[in-house]
Amino acid sequence: MNKGNAILKPDGKELDTLSEFHKALGDYTRIRILWLLMEREWCVSELAERMKMTESAISHQLRILRSARLVNGHKAGKNVFYSLADEHIKWILEKTYDHISEQ
Repeated sequence: MNKGNAILKPDGKELDTLSEFHKALGDYTRIRILWLLMEREWCVSELAERMKMTESAISHQLRILRSARLVNGHKAGKNVFYSLADEHIKWILEKTYDHISEQ
């Protein structure tokens, strides 16, 4: 990465974190969840219904996304609502979509 004139060089731990980040993005279901979360926050049951999957399957994918720091959750009553961790995630998704859409 280039910041000004200096080239940033991630160390081994940072490269490991980058690898885990991209692994979390490398799943069809998780990408679908992230795209939905770009619209608004959702609870597990809403995501399960929308994606025609079980709540257990959605929860499993959300745990992976949460451990990769891609999503945040907050409890409201009996439900946990999830949202993108920050605007960087939306930017990454939009830019990678722009990249694959160029033909």
